[in-house]
Amino acid sequence: MTSRERVRAAIHHREPDQVPMDFGGISCTTMHVTCVAALREYYGLEKRPVKVAEPYIMSGFFDEDLRRAIGCDVLTVSNYGTAFGFNHNNWKEWDYFGMPVLVPEGFEVTENEGGGYDIYPQGDRSVPPSGRMPKNGFFFDAIIREQPFEDIEELDFHDNLEEFGPVTDEMLAYYKRETQKAEKTEWAIIGEFGYVGLGDVGGIPGPGLKHPKGIRSIDGWYMAPLLYPEYVHNMFSAQVEIAIENLSKIKAVVGDEVDIFYGCGTDFGTQNSLFCSLDTFREIYMPYYKKINGWIHDNTNWKVMKHCCGAIFALIPLLIEAGVDILNPVQCSAKGMDPKLLKQEYGKDIVFYGGGVDTQKVLPFGTVQEVREQVLERCEIFSPNGGFIFNAVHNVQHGTPVENIVAMIDAVHEFNGNR
Repeated sequence: MTSRERVRAAIHHREPDQVPMDFGGISCTTMHVTCVAALREYYGLEKRPVKVAEPYIMSGFFDEDLRRAIGCDVLTVSNYGTAFGFNHNNWKEWDYFGMPVLVPEGFEVTENEGGGYDIYPQGDRSVPPSGRMPKNGFFFDAIIREQPFEDIEELDFHDNLEEFGPVTDEMLAYYKRETQKAEKTEWAIIGEFGYVGLGDVGGIPGPGLKHPKGIRSIDGWYMAPLLYPEYVHNMFSAQVEIAIENLSKIKAVVGDEVDIFYGCGTDFGTQNSLFCSLDTFREIYMPYYKKINGWIHDNTNWKVMKHCCGAIFALIPLLIEAGVDILNPVQCSAKGMDPKLLKQEYGKDIVFYGGGVDTQKVLPFGTVQEVREQVLERCEIFSPNGGFIFNAVHNVQHGTPVENIVAMIDAVHEFNGNR
């Protein structure tokens, strides 16, 4: 099988010739820029600074030579821009605490009092910064810039929609061009087109906006469905209408060569429980997931990927009902997320995209042998009858030993070679 055939078999719950693997596919399946650089050195690839894919999390782009060295099966048509509101173009070098990396021209930072860096929305230093990296830090944290309000009546729900505007001709040309380039490869294609992150707290602070309005604090947003349900309903309803209009235009230019659509990274789980009750999910979120996913299923052949961390075992049936085809990152270390039970209960109805190795303890702090053993075990559990694409549990973080990262990759190939 080619990579594309392999992934298509897996996402249609048919067992492929081997377990497909993705690293660098989307913003939630990638690695810290330092890890990408370490892998390039390990595999003896051309020495050059790594491009920063998303400054928010300081992830690195996986160039073609590295994808081939690893044996990846997926290629992504990346989102048009970054979380901080500037695009991936006109790269320039930046010294990341002694390591040269490449950043887009809109990447503008100043050194802060603590010896770290502040980053500016849309590269505009004339407005307050929207992100902060501490000294010797690993990524940027959003700066909360919410304007105080006494009553919800002071706010207009459209304020929380500023970042969800109409797709532009320039963006459509980009998606068309990048999809056509991806079509000429053997890899499966993920479209990271954005627009449907319903209350994704990574975007709630508005890091790409110069002067964000509305509910822009993390704690304020998590309370909003209970305190201001009408506000949230109005916002989600309008956001989904914008999303469908945008996606219809994107579909017209990219066609059906895209295999997987990734557009929502809203988390509903903590290490031990859900962020909200199942009843709240049914009332506040379910109608809008059903509408957007229903449109995608009715008008494309794309499979819908939903990112959701944490202890969400009880939520998975509702995600399936809402039209989610693929779940990422499958956080098996969270309470109740036993991999055998996940596969047994939900393996016929949802694809597990991730779950391959724990990135909180085993991968960064375990031995090479411990990494190998967990990867082999997870592949054995998740791979039967398809429905599994190997990735770690969320992004591989700074400080993870390259020997462990390579052990993870080698273990997948070992499993595939023994089938």
